[in-house]
Amino acid sequence: MPRIAFLASPTDDALAAKQALEKRYGHVDENNADIIVALGGDGMMLETLRKHFDLPIKVFGMNRGTVGFLMNEYDENHLIERIEAATLVTLHPLRMQVMTVTGEGRAALAINEVSLLRQTAQTARLKVTIDTTVRMDDLLCDGIIVSTPAGSTAYNLSAHGPIIPLGAGILAMTPLSAFRPRRWRGALLDNTARITLEALETDKRPVSATADATEVRDIKLVEITEDRSIELNLLYDPDHNLDERVLKEQFAP
Repeated sequence: MPRIAFLASPTDDALAAKQALEKRYGHVDENNADIIVALGGDGMMLETLRKHFDLPIKVFGMNRGTVGFLMNEYDENHLIERIEAATLVTLHPLRMQVMTVTGEGRAALAINEVSLLRQTAQTARLKVTIDTTVRMDDLLCDGIIVSTPAGSTAYNLSAHGPIIPLGAGILAMTPLSAFRPRRWRGALLDNTARITLEALETDKRPVSATADATEVRDIKLVEITEDRSIELNLLYDPDHNLDERVLKEQFAP
């Protein structure tokens, strides 16, 4: 019997599910658990993973939220059997290194995406460097998203970016309302790429950078890389795994 910690978002449905599951399967502190069962929506899954970046633990999510793209279906029955039969998916987050206009350095991790956004009515003006080569020296836009495969169905997809299969070894770079060059629709990059985004004319065109839920305002320079030293281990029912859901999204009507 694996040691299970149940974590729930602060909603009535999630808290009621937590109480019922703890009564049926027992409960240990999350720091002593073999498995964490996260109850809620995608936000709860991301919060659980962020809390345990430094703890090599497996997370089995069950949907007690709204969308639940990252979650399994909720069912109180046969939980141990489901966990034992589950498919393992390992994700690697993006590491965002930021320098602000005042020279302050900040760092954060993102499971879904790093996004740069204009802070005022003025469009952002960015320079895009991939590894050591400047690919765009003057991009005018509302912002830009660098997405992991797991995050490609989230904010990236809403901005008309591509959906990426989990094992593709690719990151998506998607502009938000590109004004110049007007027809640029983004790029697909190898996950080993070192992406540098520099904000230009920052006194007139201030820009913020956000790694999932961590925002840094008035940035000057952002460096983004995939941090493969961190492994996030998610468990999915074999007939409803994350790879299959990503594939289905590509053929959604």
